[in-house]
Amino acid sequence: MRKLQKENRYALSRTDVDLIIEHAHQLITAKGFTQRPAKGPEMEELGILQDGAVAIHNGRIVAVSKTDEILSTCEARERIDATGKIVTPGLIDAHTHFVFAGSRESELELKIKGASYLEILQKGGGILRTVRDTRSASKEELLQTCRQRVESLLVHGTTTIEAKSGYGLSLQDEIKSLEVINSLNHEGPLTLIPTFLGAHAIPTEFDGRVGEYIDLIIADWLPKISERHLARFSDVFCEKGVFEIDDSRRLLLAGKRLGLMPRIHADELYPLGGAELAAEVEAVSADHLLFASDLGIERMKQAGVIATLLPAAPLTLMLDRYADARKFIAHGVPVALGSDLSPSCWIENEQLVIGLACYKLKMTPAEAIMAVTINAAHSIQEASEIGSLEIGKKADITIFNVKDYRFLGYRLGMNMAETVIKNGKVAVDDGHLA
Repeated sequence: MRKLQKENRYALSRTDVDLIIEHAHQLITAKGFTQRPAKGPEMEELGILQDGAVAIHNGRIVAVSKTDEILSTCEARERIDATGKIVTPGLIDAHTHFVFAGSRESELELKIKGASYLEILQKGGGILRTVRDTRSASKEELLQTCRQRVESLLVHGTTTIEAKSGYGLSLQDEIKSLEVINSLNHEGPLTLIPTFLGAHAIPTEFDGRVGEYIDLIIADWLPKISERHLARFSDVFCEKGVFEIDDSRRLLLAGKRLGLMPRIHADELYPLGGAELAAEVEAVSADHLLFASDLGIERMKQAGVIATLLPAAPLTLMLDRYADARKFIAHGVPVALGSDLSPSCWIENEQLVIGLACYKLKMTPAEAIMAVTINAAHSIQEASEIGSLEIGKKADITIFNVKDYRFLGYRLGMNMAETVIKNGKVAVDDGHLA
């Protein structure tokens, strides 16, 4: 349980602030990478302060230093004692399929019996099943379902997510999903960055007419979504037998012309050349990348594309292959992490993603933490505001009840987040919503 102190003001010569988090055993600042993401050996530069403290005022960080220095210069209305604990920037989930109705637990047995992702999809399951459920759900029903997800994410220490549409696959239902994301972002406290993923699968009404579907999205859907400012990014499931390179290129460039920055599901199940396409269209992020080629990795580096890796996705697809994080890091490509939260990969705990990144992607705990903080912030174009504990940034902070940052990759299956600060206010206290 966190120790909270209220104190009276008595020293006008000191700076008045709203909140001080003090005596952190390890204060993980991830500082120094606001202008560009960390890459290569930099991904282990956590910027740790022993006995560190953070001062917060009006929702922003106003000081970061040793506890003694902070307490000698700042006077707080509220103080949180983080003795014996680690303090990090609020976790950022850089890839979620957040808005969906229904569930697909029966598909677990199909996977166990050997059915592939694409085989399940071709039989009307997978994404298409969730599309039917999401289309039939009202906006209010989706809001209620997603509010519960917001609470779960916050309790596990996540303060910001990238949130995709993609289970509507009609203009009406894609707009409904994006409106849910924007409504929840307005409600708070979780921050949701919306991505339009109309090209997530081929809807049954366009079976065999992929090009026509892409034409419709480009001519009608993208302009309407852009005009209403419903999304920051456009995305596509660039995969063999779904949306291949030419159609993916057309869609991403059309969205880019309208101000929707490209993201791409690339080379997840087949070496199609998605990493190369990501570099060509100057995507902010290329995601999955299990089959990315050496040429694609090099081109991503040259174009400044972030590799957002999703170690839970191949786990839940029961694949034997994972993205080669060590190769991306060695080549100087910045790596971020996401959960792939979806009906196929239902994970609401980014701490588990950190663990899977260590065990399955062979990332060090320090690299994984950088990948869910400052690099994830770059992946969603929010690094000027969040992702590190630096003066001027939003006070999005998670306090974990462990003594060393390496526990986040080591202790699996437990929620170690004790206190979550969002925009300078306590959102989670002692593991429960405040």
